[in-house]
Amino acid sequence: MGAGGGPVLVLNAGSSSLKYAVFDADLTERARGMVEIGPGGAPDHPSALERALARLEAAGLPLAAFTAAGHRVVHGGASLTEPARVTPEIIGKIRDLCAIAPLHNPHNLAAIETLGALAPNLAQVAVFDTAFHAQMPEVARRYALPARAATADIRRYGFHGISYAALAEALPEVSGAPPPRRLLALHLGAGASACAILDGRSVATTMGFSPLDGLDMASRSGSLDPEAVLVLAERLGTDGARRLLWRESGLTGLAGSGDMRALMARGDPAARFAVEHFTYWAIRHAGSLIAAMGGLDAVAFTGGIGEGAAPVRAAIMEGLGWAGLVPDRAANAAGGPGLHAPASPVAAWIVPAREERYIAARTREIVAG
Repeated sequence: MGAGGGPVLVLNAGSSSLKYAVFDADLTERARGMVEIGPGGAPDHPSALERALARLEAAGLPLAAFTAAGHRVVHGGASLTEPARVTPEIIGKIRDLCAIAPLHNPHNLAAIETLGALAPNLAQVAVFDTAFHAQMPEVARRYALPARAATADIRRYGFHGISYAALAEALPEVSGAPPPRRLLALHLGAGASACAILDGRSVATTMGFSPLDGLDMASRSGSLDPEAVLVLAERLGTDGARRLLWRESGLTGLAGSGDMRALMARGDPAARFAVEHFTYWAIRHAGSLIAAMGGLDAVAFTGGIGEGAAPVRAAIMEGLGWAGLVPDRAANAAGGPGLHAPASPVAAWIVPAREERYIAARTREIVAG
């Protein structure tokens, strides 16, 4: 089927779920869903994909109807900096990057290879979460480490890039205004990060070598002194330290739950402290990003917390008053999309996440050639 004809399948394979969506040629969403992986769900990624495809076929969207499939791939490293049609060479590079992205790339690769086996003639495209940050200045992406073989791939890559690219593309539609020159974007969800977008390009971001760095998250620690990581590895072993930092920290570590809505509803001291910690460090990191841009023209919130947690947005916006943001409390409580007072020098917006739509658009472009 031609590139302009059939729908595009979008897959986001994570450690515990496979999310899927389908978009028509005009990028209208036709379907979306999720298959859980683990107890009570599919036993593995190949089985999850087969279940997703069976659901789509039952809804009138058989595999043979698709023009192409687009995949979210978390880590593209230093070389995969643009969406790419999947080839054996691209698969090899994604596989090589599993060494530095062991919690993400293997799952992305499993979806690509399984779909390739089921539909070998279906064009597949990989869209990389790191790509949006690939043009960060060297001073922003390089750590102060000696240039040795062991450190060659240790750098700030940045993540949530698909979300930020989609946000930057969508903001003028939401605001009805030209793109701001200096935009602070906050992707706040189970994974959380912030990004300085100057003239449409990422110049700094809170996630670094991995998606573990930066802001507090649902179960991830965020920024931590490297010596503390070494001590934890000595005490718990590498696997134990990795489990602690990825699965048992963040909001979960502070208050026993990674669900921001549940924490705000609880209101006990631990829950209140966890929410305060989340917003405090978001504001602290935001200050650094604003400095990297030399000021601030607009703020945009996206992600589950960014779009759905008005008290979190309120606290962050109040904390950015020094940068010129005057929030409209009533507009924020009502869910926006505009969140700033009419006379505010800095605008603030909610921009609904549409990563899957962005992947579908890039996939269609690549396949159309």
